[in-house]
Amino acid sequence: MTMNFFNPVTTQTWTNGRHSVRCVKVIQETWDVRTFCFMAEQPVLFFFKPGQFVTLELEIDGEPVMRSYTISSSPSIPYSFSITVKRIPGGKVSNWLHENLRTGDKLVVHGPVGNFNSIDFPADKVLFLSGGVGITPLMSMTRWFFDTNANVDVEFIHSARAPRDVIYHRELVHMFSRIPEFKLHIVCENKDDVGEAWAGYRGYLTQPMLELMAPDYLEREIFCCGPTPYMNAIKRILQNNGFDMSHYHEELFGATPLDVREDVQELADQAEAAAEDIDYAEMLSVEFVGSGKSVRIQPSETVHAAASKLGLHIPKACGMGICGTCRVGLKSGEVEMDHNGGITEEDIEEGYILSCCSRPKGNLVVDF
Repeated sequence: MTMNFFNPVTTQTWTNGRHSVRCVKVIQETWDVRTFCFMAEQPVLFFFKPGQFVTLELEIDGEPVMRSYTISSSPSIPYSFSITVKRIPGGKVSNWLHENLRTGDKLVVHGPVGNFNSIDFPADKVLFLSGGVGITPLMSMTRWFFDTNANVDVEFIHSARAPRDVIYHRELVHMFSRIPEFKLHIVCENKDDVGEAWAGYRGYLTQPMLELMAPDYLEREIFCCGPTPYMNAIKRILQNNGFDMSHYHEELFGATPLDVREDVQELADQAEAAAEDIDYAEMLSVEFVGSGKSVRIQPSETVHAAASKLGLHIPKACGMGICGTCRVGLKSGEVEMDHNGGITEEDIEEGYILSCCSRPKGNLVVDF
């Protein structure tokens, strides 16, 4: 590889969209967690906001599958990015990645997107709270603070099942040993695991434990990521103590698998449509110019649902307007788009919509 490869004049900067990347390294973090590192075939500066995520476009057993993963690396290492994946029993995508993705393999990613990040909510004092593999976005933020010598007071509290399940353990200890303003606390639910001794905190994170670790937690900007019960417990502690929840930010991790949630939502939509008395006079036309197909739908249905009725596959991952995977161009017409940060104002001005959360206000022509 020559130095010309990294010529900043010819290097492109990553923007939200569809990109082809190559796996350049696989790291075994713990017994059931791996980190996959990616680069572009041509040099790309992978800048993103620490805490954001990408959506992988995969083909598993001959079927297209989309799944979103937080970027665990920092944009301070700009020519590559990484995701960290925990192998979930029965998990279709996580098991496929662990069993099949190897160095040199190519795949397509969409992104980066996401409102959960440390750039949009700057603070001098932060508290990171993570459970299990929910550590990944907070690790990205911590690496960014460390690499950029940010003047930030960081309290990092991570909860794991057992000592062998602490992801990035050695790297965390290294970073937090070098900066006095960074303080690390690890809580293990099980004290005994495969013969490992553990002298740290044990059990589940409680208010007395939190007060002992971070006495000034009510004065900090809080970023939380982990299983739903974990985050609910954290929110109860904060709310019971009068914390201003506008300074609390969370990323849902470990809830109902996306493919299950999508299937349930799709079935619910179908059941709702079947139960309604359809007024055909109110139905609106949605035309997809790329395929030359059109369909009439009710105003309550989404553009994505319209495409599905025609057998057209618009890729999507979250189904809630978060990831931006289902972005399409709107050639004519107006929609009501109830998104959650998966599209920028610039994209909207240029005529793009998120099909999963856009409902027609009249007849539409869609560029797909």
